[in-house]
Amino acid sequence: MTDTLKRNVAPVRMRNYGRIIEDMVTLAANEQDVEKQQAMVIYIAQCMRQKNAQWNKEQESGIERLKEDITALSNGILTCDFPSFDETLEKLAQRPMLLGERNNNQKKKKK
Repeated sequence: MTDTLKRNVAPVRMRNYGRIIEDMVTLAANEQDVEKQQAMVIYIAQCMRQKNAQWNKEQESGIERLKEDITALSNGILTCDFPSFDETLEKLAQRPMLLGERNNNQKKKKK
């Protein structure tokens, strides 16, 4: 007897982030440890920033937009009102997003 896999067929709420980000937000919202939850929120915001850069190449999402989207995806359970969130994402915002570009040192080797 084979059990069938349960598949999530609900529509994705924010297509630019995808279902995996939604699942990560749900997992973080259910976390009881505050420090773990904050670390998860920071990681989710980093992933959301990358996903949004892939989806929308002309416009980079700001920190406020990420905060709003995390709150919306978690139905108000998760907030980004802790100091390490702002510090970490400010450091990330200073670095440019380079998608698919290589540094001069990372050239392909010829065979």
